Amino acid sequence: MQTEIKNEWIYEQSPNEVWEYLTQADLIVLWLMPNNFVPVLGHEFEFRIKPIPSLDLDGIMHCKVLEIVPFQKLVYSWKAGPGNGVISLDTIVEWTLEKYGNGTKLLLKQSGFSKDNVAIFTGMTDGWEKNIQKMISHISGNNNNISK
Repeated sequence: MQTEIKNEWIYEQSPNEVWEYLTQADLIVLWLMPNNFVPVLGHEFEFRIKPIPSLDLDGIMHCKVLEIVPFQKLVYSWKAGPGNGVISLDTIVEWTLEKYGNGTKLLLKQSGFSKDNVAIFTGMTDGWEKNIQKMISHISGNNNNISK
């Protein structure tokens, strides 16, 4: 079983523009989900969605900023479960931005999936791709400026 999701995308936009969509709560909500993110080391925050009983998720992702290098790297924990303090998903999300020509290469790695997370892993693999497409749509106003 795979234990990590890895993807990369190329944007025409600068790393600074892409960084805003990874670190500003009001922009994150446009492409990912409601949140109370603040780009501060050690900040604990949540992403919230409707509960997904089929995946044993209560809809609250408990996260903490673990590393932040402005315009280059953002790392946070991503934990979730059925509720009542039970955590069945315990992963790390790592975003890396690299200058790429006049644009940006965005790399995503989410690691730490266990054998009990197969269904969540599959859902998140598809989900990241769809959500990144929403992000670039908001940044550029269309979907023609991204490649995978």
